[in-house]
Amino acid sequence: MTNGGKIKLTSLVLETLQEYKQFDKGLLESGGVILGRFIKVSKNIVVDKITTPMKGDHQTRFSFKRISPLHQEIITDEWHKSNGTSNYLGEWHTHPEDFPTPSSVDIKDWKRKLKQDIFSGRYLYFIIAGIKSIDMWEGDRRTLEIVKLKVTN
Repeated sequence: MTNGGKIKLTSLVLETLQEYKQFDKGLLESGGVILGRFIKVSKNIVVDKITTPMKGDHQTRFSFKRISPLHQEIITDEWHKSNGTSNYLGEWHTHPEDFPTPSSVDIKDWKRKLKQDIFSGRYLYFIIAGIKSIDMWEGDRRTLEIVKLKVTN
């Protein structure tokens, strides 16, 4: 992360992302929201939940659009159940390519989210699960700059 902290994806999150990878030409893009916790007295974040495609979301081979209101209901429910420690951290989706690169549509959408979404902190995080790698970007709400993060296990 640009602040020097680390972001950890739990094994459950990684397993879920793995399930939705587009290994086969018949598989559609999938996505959802990223939820996690800011770790006190550190600059670290743990991503411990993601939503998955729901009825009403728009999926094609090369696009995913989160439409279902259930994603927001889960964000709100998790926030209440956790006494405000589970936060909306960003969005994830898949790409049918080995090593994912955000498209111009992705970048435009991410910048719109940085401007319009309500979230704690200065940054949103964006994950793209490709076939061979899962990559993450950090978006700054103040500058709208989007930086690829180094992913380590």
